[in-house]
Amino acid sequence: MHKTHFEAEEFVTQLLNEVKKIHTSYEIVVIPPFTALESVSKILDRSYIKLGAQNVFYEEKGAYTGEISPMMLKALNVDYVVIGHSERRKYFGETDEIIAKKVRVVLDHGITPILCIGETLEERTQGIEEEVVNRQLEKGLSLINDNEIGKIVIAYEPVWAIGTGRTATPDIAQKMHSFIRRKIKDIKGTDNLPILYGGSVKPDNIVGLSSMPDIDGALVGGASLKVDSFMGIIKNAVQGG
Repeated sequence: MHKTHFEAEEFVTQLLNEVKKIHTSYEIVVIPPFTALESVSKILDRSYIKLGAQNVFYEEKGAYTGEISPMMLKALNVDYVVIGHSERRKYFGETDEIIAKKVRVVLDHGITPILCIGETLEERTQGIEEEVVNRQLEKGLSLINDNEIGKIVIAYEPVWAIGTGRTATPDIAQKMHSFIRRKIKDIKGTDNLPILYGGSVKPDNIVGLSSMPDIDGALVGGASLKVDSFMGIIKNAVQGG
């Protein structure tokens, strides 16, 4: 919940100018608040940078005051939508069942879901982090067909590392990413999809993270709020990856 649409417009305009100076095979996505989607969409039209939304509801329309439908996002040329972020689970009570329905409906409308999974500090301390992640994966992907797995993006976000300044070491992140990849293959028969790491990603730790074999990119939080730090992550990822 950062930036008015005026601030978001200024941000993406600056970002576009900086991105033009580099060459990368990484896909860059900005995910502003709902109020900024329309104006940002116009600025990004036909540019290299893709547009994402932070949330979606699982119905196309109806009496669901305050919600945003996938049809509304599609009309704004939204390419990606974050689903199941730990803050949605924690503060708004989103269950694995609700998250699965959201994954299903955005796929039906040609939008790529970024399915977020990850354990809390308490769950990791108890040694059940793999059990938690496995459950979130199985239920979150329960409504999609095996041949649709390539249309999904997974984001592993250890909740204990979000906004805390604590980051999973590259080895810890790689271990969980490898586990996730194996489990997806068990569930859907293939692991051909991107798996991102999210959790206090910064310019100074992205090189180690992006060099890991099963980490395909990053879901960036606070460090994406300033163009300089976001570009630092992008540039260092290019060099490290």
